[in-house]
Amino acid sequence: MSLGAPVLRFAPSPNGRLHLGHAYSALLNADLAARMGGVCRLRIEDIDPQRSKPALIDAIFADLAWLGLHYPEPVRRQSDHMGDYRAARDDLIDRRLAYPCFCSRGQIRALAEAGKATACDPDGAPLYPGTCRSLDPARVAENLARGEPHTWRLDMTAALRCTGPDQGYVAFDATGAQRIAADPARWGDAVIARRDVPTSYHLAVVHDDAAEGISHVVRGRDLEAASDLHVLLQKLLGLPTPHYRHHPLLLDAGGEKLAKSRGSQSLADLREAGVTPRRIRMQLGFV
Repeated sequence: MSLGAPVLRFAPSPNGRLHLGHAYSALLNADLAARMGGVCRLRIEDIDPQRSKPALIDAIFADLAWLGLHYPEPVRRQSDHMGDYRAARDDLIDRRLAYPCFCSRGQIRALAEAGKATACDPDGAPLYPGTCRSLDPARVAENLARGEPHTWRLDMTAALRCTGPDQGYVAFDATGAQRIAADPARWGDAVIARRDVPTSYHLAVVHDDAAEGISHVVRGRDLEAASDLHVLLQKLLGLPTPHYRHHPLLLDAGGEKLAKSRGSQSLADLREAGVTPRRIRMQLGFV
């Protein structure tokens, strides 16, 4: 962790328009950075080549500027750093901490339905049963030589053997800080690199937090469980572990979290309806 001024970050993905939940997280990060005498950076998490659109990146900048938020340059865009993520992935592969998985999502679902993958990870997906973990090396080499589609998975057993059982991080809030025990094993052999790009969200975010000197990660409670996996990856890659804070999520009238995928009202919609940035700040408690 940096010994200088605190560094926080707001890191949206350009796969839809920002909504009030994003506004809350962005404003909270900016407010905490100011209170701590630090800085808040903006990061564009655009590793998904299918869903990340240039127009949506422009919209993120426009929405944040409308809220009165401005960030230091340059703004990091993950799509510019695929080589860095590939190097981190290859480091884990070379140390035999990751292996190629040739199973499709449909095959993994079928294994779960057949009772061969009964547990679920914190996101509710069936835990991968390790089908490809012990494939014959000759078959692996043949599949790779043929260009068979594959992801790369972390060998959780090998990773924990490498780092030891003491996993955890410091969580902080307005009342102070406390040590939180982490349980990365509940993620199983998590994907660290996708079929189409040489990384996953988990690998890219821990690399970027270290590259940007992020000392305090403040994000939604829906990512609290992911911190367990991130702490493990940080240990494996020799990266510092920031302090973490997971804030409550804004919910809609039905009690569901605001989400782009459910068409939650965007900041652009609110702006067009005549809502002012001051009103949004008041509504979210930042005046």
